[in-house]
Amino acid sequence: MFEKIVAYGLSQKEAVKDYPFGADLLVLKVGGKMFALLTKKDGISHVSLKCDPVIAENLREQNKAIKPGYHLNKKHWNTVEVDDSFPLEDLYSMIDHSYELVFKNLTKAQREAITMRIRSTDL
Repeated sequence: MFEKIVAYGLSQKEAVKDYPFGADLLVLKVGGKMFALLTKKDGISHVSLKCDPVIAENLREQNKAIKPGYHLNKKHWNTVEVDDSFPLEDLYSMIDHSYELVFKNLTKAQREAITMRIRSTDL
């Protein structure tokens, strides 16, 4: 499952992986900014994702596997414990949301450069 999560995160526009905190913590970035942090321990994937604060609180109330961001700003980040019972579609939606939040906060020049590179590869 961990590999599916990583692959989905990397399918986002110009997403790249990095290991700035060591080999055990995979960070997915766009424009040099992180939108996901992933680890795997004892067969359980832990995925930290940026989230709108109101949505973050609602998600935590709805699902016990979603907790405030571990070692992150708990207002803006959730950490999800993903085991076989957690619906991947829900996680993918959360990854999309995190990516979109980070992407829209990039500089206009960064967003335009990414969009232009994507368009040029679609030709």
